Amino acid sequence: MGKSKRNSPKPGGNRAQRLAERKAALEQATQLVTRPFEGLAAECDLVALREFVPSATATLKLAPEVAAERPVVLATVLPGAVAALVRAGDEPSGYVGAQVQHQGDDPAADIAAAILWTQSAEAGDSLQAAQSVAGGPRLADVIDPGADLELTVHQDFDWWVPEGVQPDPQVAATIEQAKQAIMPSARLDLGADAIGAPWWVDAGEKAHVRWVRPENEDDLMLALARLHASGGLHLGEGSRFAGSFRTHGLLVPVFDLDPERHANEWIGATKEFGARLAAAVAVDAPLSAEERRSRDGLRSRQVTLR
Repeated sequence: MGKSKRNSPKPGGNRAQRLAERKAALEQATQLVTRPFEGLAAECDLVALREFVPSATATLKLAPEVAAERPVVLATVLPGAVAALVRAGDEPSGYVGAQVQHQGDDPAADIAAAILWTQSAEAGDSLQAAQSVAGGPRLADVIDPGADLELTVHQDFDWWVPEGVQPDPQVAATIEQAKQAIMPSARLDLGADAIGAPWWVDAGEKAHVRWVRPENEDDLMLALARLHASGGLHLGEGSRFAGSFRTHGLLVPVFDLDPERHANEWIGATKEFGARLAAAVAVDAPLSAEERRSRDGLRSRQVTLR
């Protein structure tokens, strides 16, 4: 008796389905960019602006390939958390937001798309969500990748309204509400040779330093473990290592601080810690038993931000 055709698999049926599923999974994985700002001199500050800095702006240095029609300012957040807007005036200027309401899989591509949008949009227009395309321009294609950000840190959102313009009551109320909720912050200036982006914030009961670091995450964790085991994981008296978080492919150590001291009072201690950390990163020896215990403890306090 011949084999029944009822249970015979269709030629290539299951295999074709598996291949299609595998291809879809691969395409999805390639869309998720784990370190979107890698290769940019301003990578660490870009991560800080996108994740936790309340209010700051920086005029971007556009790439020579971009036929710039108007200047572009990168801002932490714009009114309504839009992706971009063009401010009217004698010389219209573009603004793009780092913290947006609608986030894509590749922030570098989204910000690039928003920058390019500002060059052709009409004054007064706003862009709710950036429309980047696969294989399209990324941030390194539209700004000077070797330029640092010349940051202006604000303690309010008054810059949302151009000087000399009277905002309507709703906008004025929004600005006032944001002003009441904003936490004072500062970018610590550790000098030209400093690594990464250390940001101070006064959260009320405690102040914090969040130091966005450019090193490989695993290498930096080993260095933190070495310092913890040797008693060097601190910013001096009045400080405590609180943990770290991972975001945009980078590791960010966080320290709790005495809120009675001004941000500038932590610069010296932060420089000293930076030197200790750089020395620990350079060590190539295996971890000791005590250092491994420190590493495991530090990892248990690590948080990943998506």
